[in-house]
Amino acid sequence: MNLHALSIFRAVAHCSSVTRASEALLISQPAVTAQIRNLEKELGLSLIAPKGRGILLTEAGELVAAQAERLFSLEAEIERLLADYKEGRTGKLRIAATYLPANFLLPAWIAAFKSAYPDVHVILHTANTRQAMERLIRYEADLAVIGGGAEPEPGIARRLLFEDPMWFVVPCGHRLANREASFAEILQEPFVMREEGSRTREMLLALCRTANMKPPAAAVEWDGMNEAVRAVKAGYGVIFASAAEVREDVQRGDVARVMVREVEAVNPIAVYTRELEPLSRQAAELMNVIDHSRTSPGNV
Repeated sequence: MNLHALSIFRAVAHCSSVTRASEALLISQPAVTAQIRNLEKELGLSLIAPKGRGILLTEAGELVAAQAERLFSLEAEIERLLADYKEGRTGKLRIAATYLPANFLLPAWIAAFKSAYPDVHVILHTANTRQAMERLIRYEADLAVIGGGAEPEPGIARRLLFEDPMWFVVPCGHRLANREASFAEILQEPFVMREEGSRTREMLLALCRTANMKPPAAAVEWDGMNEAVRAVKAGYGVIFASAAEVREDVQRGDVARVMVREVEAVNPIAVYTRELEPLSRQAAELMNVIDHSRTSPGNV
């Protein structure tokens, strides 16, 4: 079926007049009449009949006009949906993130994003560094937010968001709570350590190697930072943690910092994307939200 001719017929049916339809479409009246005649010939049906200075739809014309209305309304809806998708107002946004950004950074960023784009479906996968990178490579995530300074895989681009300071944290009643201590002194304390392979653990061990000091004793070992913090809150040990993970606990007085001036370590927080590929509009808008909402590492 000639959809151009059908569109012109729809206009004629709306206007109940070939003349008014030609004026609305900005084409000549003979051209409108010719398109209607061609459509009637194609369908083998008479669609309109003259009525005074206008036209009257035949029974077949009423049927075709109703279906044409449905067809072109659907076309307009498809165009609207695609425009919304292209503008980032609908669709899906899939994020892979490691523990720190997934729990302490992305909730606020996603909330701000959803306030602006309520119809975008956001899916957040919490994973370790390797898993988050693999999701990105396999097109199971639009972007990955990873803490710890992981080197990007081939074909993956890295954009540093900020560097979060690393803190030594102890129970509030600890003798070093809210005090300064040397690195050698803090290493004498029993540590609540992360699991082997954790970037936080590897960072602490690297600091010990650089300072030519014996690593601390791992009095307790946990698979997650949340569990490690809870152990310190309960009154035992020292943890080495990214400030974003423990800042609220310190501010509430649940745990306390130990200032170790000679140790200046940071936890890089970065966004990873597929190199040479443009971000989806949804992912690009999330990046705009992140850039707008964060002011400094200390205020994240």
